[in-house]
Amino acid sequence: MERTDYGIIAVQLKALIAAEPNYISVLANASALLMESMENLNWAGFYLVMEGMLKVGPFQGKPACVLIRRGKGVCGSAWNDDRTIIVPDVHDFPGHIACDSESLSEIVVPIHAGGSVVAVLDIDSPEKNRFSEEDKKGLEQFVRLLEESVDWRKASLDSL
Repeated sequence: MERTDYGIIAVQLKALIAAEPNYISVLANASALLMESMENLNWAGFYLVMEGMLKVGPFQGKPACVLIRRGKGVCGSAWNDDRTIIVPDVHDFPGHIACDSESLSEIVVPIHAGGSVVAVLDIDSPEKNRFSEEDKKGLEQFVRLLEESVDWRKASLDSL
């Protein structure tokens, strides 16, 4: 598997944000950017914290679970614990929510604004052990760019 160049992805994300910092526009393009830049993915997108739940936001891939409760599944756990979670084999994660039976591994990174988690980046792969510590660092950098540059003010997110 070819290594993902997170430096190039960061440059591309900055250009997308500069064109339009609205959170929906940026997250839509950000999910497409990740899907096109990383190998062996079958879902890349965002869940937004709204009305006490994670609600599906912009994404690339098959239809997804619409609502996820805090602390449930990988996304709800990353939100609840406010930490990045790498799952080498989703079948080994207690309470994993199977939106797509082809997904075998997953990484979820919390996104912050106003001092709280407002969303999570969720990426799935049909390959076990797809995500590494290098992916974790690169995707956390990707999320920091979103946190610092996106205009979250018009979002109807819980913590804003």
